[in-house]
Amino acid sequence: MDGRIGRALLAWGLLAAVAVTGCTAQSSAAPERTKPNRPAADPSPAAGGGPDRAAAYRKWGIEPLAAPPGPPATKPALPGAGAGQVPVIREIPTKEKIVFLTFDDGTEKDPRFLTMMRELDVPFTMFLTDAAIRSDYGYFKPLQALGNGVQNHTLTHPNLRTLGDAAQTREICGQQSRLKDHYGTAPRLFRPPYGNWNEATRTAAASCGIEAIVLWRESMQIKNMQYQLPDKKLRPGDIILAHFRGPSELKGTTMTEMTANLLRHIEEQGFTVARLEDYL
Repeated sequence: MDGRIGRALLAWGLLAAVAVTGCTAQSSAAPERTKPNRPAADPSPAAGGGPDRAAAYRKWGIEPLAAPPGPPATKPALPGAGAGQVPVIREIPTKEKIVFLTFDDGTEKDPRFLTMMRELDVPFTMFLTDAAIRSDYGYFKPLQALGNGVQNHTLTHPNLRTLGDAAQTREICGQQSRLKDHYGTAPRLFRPPYGNWNEATRTAAASCGIEAIVLWRESMQIKNMQYQLPDKKLRPGDIILAHFRGPSELKGTTMTEMTANLLRHIEEQGFTVARLEDYL
């Protein structure tokens, strides 16, 4: 591309207890696999390709990802939901070899991650928790300016299953207002902390203006991805979970190193990355 474009809070007892898996569901790490045939990255300037793009990927030690297809003319249909509720999704229905990246919480604010995402032009969605980002709301604005969505991950990162209806509504609607104040628009998407939700969550989310609850199929740890399905491989339309985490939670690994590992897994399996909000 052309270059345009810790401590954990005491309220986060559950988050600190799962410092490696964080919000992830239980799953299995992927085995080593042979690199499959895959489409070459599009070098055309319109696709953000060419020598500059290839050089940017080489700088970060990654093979260039193929250019994603253009956004669909019509967004895929979502699963149904009851009256006054929102759908819950883990993947996007598509036959394209694309996946969707999401980064949760907002604890780590690594300047090199800003540089990496600006240079690689990889789209992703941020599910942000106010307790994690309030020390520096401004860190996420350059990422938003690159076209990456800012979405809701509650005010304080509680286990919503332990809360009553009113408390769940405060967590979700309160973060809607906070994110709108700082980033200009109210989120359309919501991710419950730890992936824990119940029917009250769906009702509360709908009352706050949320259009869908977004879960995941894979989660990125430090070097390896964890999979929810037994074949332990990516599928078209999968949503991948990662976190804004730094060396203290990644056993000395930086967020940029973790992200490079994530992109290698995607490229090695013949996939590329598309923007979740274009499909949802």
